[in-house]
Amino acid sequence: MMMKSTGRAIPVIITGLIIALIILFIADILLGSTDLAASGVFRSLFGQGTPQEEIIVMQFRLPKAFTALFAGAAMSVSGLIMQTLFRNPLAGPDVLGISSGAGLGVAVTVLAFSPLFSFAAGNVPGGWGLILSACAGAGAVMMIILAVSLRLKDIMTVLIVGLLLASAISAVVSLMQYFSNETALRTYVIWTMGNLGNISWQQLRALAIASTAGILMSFLMVKPLNAMLMGDTFSRTVGVRMKRTRVMLLVAASILAGSVTAFCGPLAFIGVAVPHIARLLLGTTDHRILVPGVAMTGSAILLISDIISTAPGGGHIIPVNTVTSLIGIPVVLWIILGRRGIGRRF
Repeated sequence: MMMKSTGRAIPVIITGLIIALIILFIADILLGSTDLAASGVFRSLFGQGTPQEEIIVMQFRLPKAFTALFAGAAMSVSGLIMQTLFRNPLAGPDVLGISSGAGLGVAVTVLAFSPLFSFAAGNVPGGWGLILSACAGAGAVMMIILAVSLRLKDIMTVLIVGLLLASAISAVVSLMQYFSNETALRTYVIWTMGNLGNISWQQLRALAIASTAGILMSFLMVKPLNAMLMGDTFSRTVGVRMKRTRVMLLVAASILAGSVTAFCGPLAFIGVAVPHIARLLLGTTDHRILVPGVAMTGSAILLISDIISTAPGGGHIIPVNTVTSLIGIPVVLWIILGRRGIGRRF
């Protein structure tokens, strides 16, 4: 059964999320591992800063902040789709092995075909090549998980299959790493740490297009998603074509998870934790509200994680995965313990 919420509260919460996003976006540009005066940052945005300020702001901080916006939204909506599709509160790109599948696609691209596809700035074909390979890997794993979930209704069994697939993929990737050259290996290892700051403007454009397309596909599927919360029988009764709907949701989730993983690495716990945070915040399971709400919540949380990971003024940058894990693990534990019945609403 869907949660009900006070209709008047939702516009206020959505407005608050928009304001929070604006504040966090500005803060992410102002703060960083290198100390810059706020005046210097704003001058650089208008092309009037010093050469050093403009390099830091325009080539690093600004694209990094935009990446956090798109990646946080895309990964969170992907997790929302998976949780509804599999009727599993612990479903998410990283938990079910979808991110591992995307990582396999990236590994094949970087380790086996590095002369054709590169992370080099300005290489647009390489950018789309990474996205396509990551989406293909994510989609292949998701099809396997979907097939298993249709035959086995037990949630824990499906999760175990996801973990087994992730382990098998990890073994294959380890073998590829063993035989790869030093340059490709270094590139891949850095990628696995999760980083929002290694994306060029050209690659950011590819990420923005792919993630926006995936979110739009998700929003067009809100009615079937709402029906699926009530079960397959009810969905068919109200005219949902389950086979076509599952395929479309699989494609949307694969595009979202694959495009983010391609450039940012495997962002841990964003996909599984943010949908639950948004449900609690908005007080509803209506996907007409949840899809945009989850997207904004995910962007906000990834912006916060990025601000923390850069250790403002400390001269150090830690992997963003470290921060997202610290945020996401308590949420996952809370879901497992079944507090307030969240685990029973699927």
